[in-house]
Amino acid sequence: MSQHAPRREDSIAFARTREGFALPVIDVTHPRFALPADPTTLVQRLSDAFAAEERRWRLIPPFIMRMMLRSAARRSRLVHAVFHSESGFLDSISTYVMKLGPDHLVPPYDSPMDRRVASSPHVPLIRLRMQQIAQLIAGGLAADLAAARHGAPLTLIAIGGGPALDSINAVIVLRRDRPGLLDRRIVIEVLDADADGAFFGANALSALKEQGTLAGLDITMTHHDYDWNRPAALAALIARWVAAGAVIAATSEGALFEYGSDQAIVENLKVLRADGAGVRHVAGSVTNADAIRRRMINQTLFKLKPRGLHGIAPLVAAGGFGIVASEPAFLSTQDLLQAQTSGP
Repeated sequence: MSQHAPRREDSIAFARTREGFALPVIDVTHPRFALPADPTTLVQRLSDAFAAEERRWRLIPPFIMRMMLRSAARRSRLVHAVFHSESGFLDSISTYVMKLGPDHLVPPYDSPMDRRVASSPHVPLIRLRMQQIAQLIAGGLAADLAAARHGAPLTLIAIGGGPALDSINAVIVLRRDRPGLLDRRIVIEVLDADADGAFFGANALSALKEQGTLAGLDITMTHHDYDWNRPAALAALIARWVAAGAVIAATSEGALFEYGSDQAIVENLKVLRADGAGVRHVAGSVTNADAIRRRMINQTLFKLKPRGLHGIAPLVAAGGFGIVASEPAFLSTQDLLQAQTSGP
């Protein structure tokens, strides 16, 4: 099994969705997708641009705005997905396409209106969210893997994970920074009610292995139908990997901590922690609670819960974890949680 990262080339990998569309695979370490390691200036610039754009939107009468959105939705798959969601959240593939940005859109997501949407100031912040989650969980895992027994499996659990590109990119970051830690079996377990994202994610993983970015690693992806309001399936999965002596970590980008109820968050964290024997690190995104973010949510049908850091902290504590690192990205804050040695 190769322990060394391959030489980086400018080419990017492509993978197919269930509909048969070939989309670029985001690698947050690739020059064409990477955002600054210290994104403070970028976040401030994009936040200012978004605030200015949001002020202009507020000057448009609601009935005219509705007419504009209906017209735009006929010309853009992305606008239709954002403003005509029947589920209360943006589907996994549309969310992923938004992260690509205007320079990497491909059919059928490349109409002029799609490009205009993808050029909005908040779009790079969605990709930054994924990059921050990947970096946070990779950082937490580095110490865990270094301390683990030789050859212990690595299990990454993506709750509401869609294509689980945050987990895939965590492995990419580890291979770049600590390749010797990946000489083991690696399994990405995607827990999501929608199988379309995981279908693309599995293809993306295969493409990265074939292209060379993850070549030589023993890494696979498995999808599980999951409802985070009924965490028994998660408990069974955790028990199985604990019995196998695995190093287990979890992520939830744009999912559990942004859409889940207080009870669901606490119960899933308790299950992940498994009385201190399960997951040591969790990385997840939390919707910010400022006035601009709340107005943005009200313009869509999304059932986001804008908790912010102060709102999520007591739920994290009730689940037996503590917040040990946070990375802001205006729309959300990405937090690294660590299991506490005592607690629930």
